[in-house]
Parts: sequence; C-alpha cells; structure tokens
Amino acid sequence: MRMRTDWACFGLAILLAAFGGANPSAVSPAAASTVDARSVTIERIKVHSAALEGNLEGERADRDVVVYLPPGYAANPTRRYPVVYALHGYGLTVDGFAGLLQAPKTVDAAFASGAPGMIVVLPDTQTLHNGSMYSSSVTIGDWEGFITRDLVAYVDAHYRTLPDRLSRGLAGHSMGGYGATRLGMKYPEIFGALYIMSPCCLSAREAPPPQAASVVEAVKTPEEATKLDFLPRATFAVAAAWSPNPKKPPFYVDLPTANGTVDPSVLARWAANAPLSMLDQYVFNLRRYQAIAMDVGDRDGLRVDAAELHERMMASGVANTFEIYSGDHGSAVASRFQNNVLPFFGRTLKSEKN
Repeated sequence: MRMRTDWACFGLAILLAAFGGANPSAVSPAAASTVDARSVTIERIKVHSAALEGNLEGERADRDVVVYLPPGYAANPTRRYPVVYALHGYGLTVDGFAGLLQAPKTVDAAFASGAPGMIVVLPDTQTLHNGSMYSSSVTIGDWEGFITRDLVAYVDAHYRTLPDRLSRGLAGHSMGGYGATRLGMKYPEIFGALYIMSPCCLSAREAPPPQAASVVEAVKTPEEATKLDFLPRATFAVAAAWSPNPKKPPFYVDLPTANGTVDPSVLARWAANAPLSMLDQYVFNLRRYQAIAMDVGDRDGLRVDAAELHERMMASGVANTFEIYSGDHGSAVASRFQNNVLPFFGRTLKSEKN
C-alpha cells in the first residue's frame, strides 16, 4: 500500500470543503423544532447516543440533527418513506453542512424536479478537534455506533420510515465521503445504497511535515489544541480517531511523531483505517449494495485516490459508477446534491411504490 505525502493538498482540500461556499445561516441555529420551507418541512432535533457515552475527550452524547421531511408528509399520515443519511465534512457543524448543500432549497428543488419523496437526515458529528472521522475509539467515542445504531433507531422510531436496509441510503462529502465509504464497507446490513462525494483520506498517510509535527508536539492542553491552525488540528483529530491511547492524558492519543522522530506503529494504525487498505476485507459487503456512486471534481486533489477506489472496486466485482465533473472540492456540492445525489437515491432505494 503506497503512502501519500501530500499533506498540504489534503489539508487544503478539506479546508475548502469546510469553508468554501458554506453559509451557516442556511439553517437557523435557533432551537426551533419545526419550520416550513416551501414544501419541505425542517425539524431540528437532538438525539442521545449511548454509543458516545463515556468517551475520554468529553464529546457530547446528545447530538444535533436536522431532518428534512418531504412534501405531503403531514398530509399523508399512513405513508412511509425511504431515508437518506448525509454526512458532513471536517470542520463543519450540521448548520455549516446545510449551508454548503444550500438546503433546504436544493432538497425542495430535487423533489420539485421529480425525485420521489424521502426523508433526509443530517447529523452533527463535530468534535473537539473538528471531526470524528466517523470512526470509533475510546478517546472520541463510538461514532460508527452513533450513526448506524442510535441515529437510525431514533429516526425509525420517531418518523414514518421504511425500516429496511433497502430503503436506507448513506451519502457524505469530503470527511463525510470517507465516512460513507467506511460505514458502507462495514454495515451493509444497515444501508442499501451509497453516494460518495469527493472522499478524503482514502489512502495511507505519512507523518505530517516537520514544521507541523513540531507545532503539534508543543501543545500541552486540549484548550491550546483548539487554537491551532488547520493542519496541526487535523492531526489531533486523526490521532484521536485512529491512534487512541487511554493511558496518555490529556489528549489520550499516540501522535505520529515524538521528539521529531516518526513512530511507524502509529502510521500503521492510521493506514489500517484507509479505505484503500480496507477494501479487500470488505469486498463481499460492498457487493451487497443495490448501487454505489462516487464523484469528484476535476480540480480536486482527491480525485486520484477516488479514481483508484473506483477502479479497484470494479476489479473486485463491486459495481459502481464514477464521475469526474468540472469543479474543485467545494464548488459543486449543492448542485450535485440536488441534481445527482437525491435523484440517485430516488432511483435506487425501495419505496412503497416499488
């Protein structure tokens, strides 16, 4: 498995996803439970996750979630709907992701253009270090369990869903694209279709460059870490997810360098969480999906790894579609969510009518 050294490209790509074009005011941060956006109804809820309880980093077990209900949901009290779970990127909250997606406008427009009714769910997975990596560790908590058990169970219990894997889709952008890939590989019994948008972190990484590594090593408290620039802070996020160490407070992580020396055992743990490393273990799981789609911009540095994932899945007998479109990492997220992602799930997820 090759190691990628392009940390600067990696950092820039995720930074663009986090802040490029995002409008946090697109979904009001106020705790209003239900408002109407033309034909789409928005509900902002909190979901308690037993999977996140007791984590060493102190991440909240009560998570903000935004739910978009399709036109006619209230008027048709016996109808049940498929559900799409959409995962946000590094550095975002659920509100920032809604802004990046230009939701609810794009959700409403997708339905107005013919996409069948479905429930769209956006969970907030921001952590102390700006991202959960949709992974599970004693340090950050069980984010896999939050999404695949606690969140899905809550939505099925409180909304009129079709509670079956064939009626559940999983999508995500950037770190969320990584999450859709990771969770998709591991939980085919939960989801029936995947849409992976500009996924980050697909390949193994080397340690950060010396200057960034020295900055990380100099940090003494979690509070200091929250003031770091993007790349050093992302290093803490990755370490908390993939190289936890409950015996090393106050961060409870093993960093990839110590006193300027690279620790290859930490890099090996990181590499084990790269989907291009994981793929061979999960081929049979991926073959269970009704459909898998992936896209990436032609000016996105992550396109190389995305193309490799597509090619290796095809070579392993995992059918998937792959598109390179005109754009960078964050420039077309909203339009593609409206015109590609939601229609894809409309075609592939099982509804009451198919």
